[in-house]
Amino acid sequence: MSSSDQIKQLIGDAIETQHIIADLNGANINLVVVSKQFEGLSSVKKQQMVYACLNDLIASGDLHAVTMKLYTAAEWEKAKHLV
Repeated sequence: MSSSDQIKQLIGDAIETQHIIADLNGANINLVVVSKQFEGLSSVKKQQMVYACLNDLIASGDLHAVTMKLYTAAEWEKAKHLV
């Protein structure tokens, strides 16, 4: 089983992030990821970037459900008080 820190590391190694929150509860994870790389991307493209980091964990069954909130730096400035 992976830890929240390991998952944050996997995402951080693949995506230049400004902020990551990973709340792991068994095989379920809630993620908040903030990245300048999300600028100009659709929600689907942002999700694909994050899922690419987690595919091995999902395939192995270590992760079953992933909930994510993905923000650009500008979006995060407006939304961070809601998280």
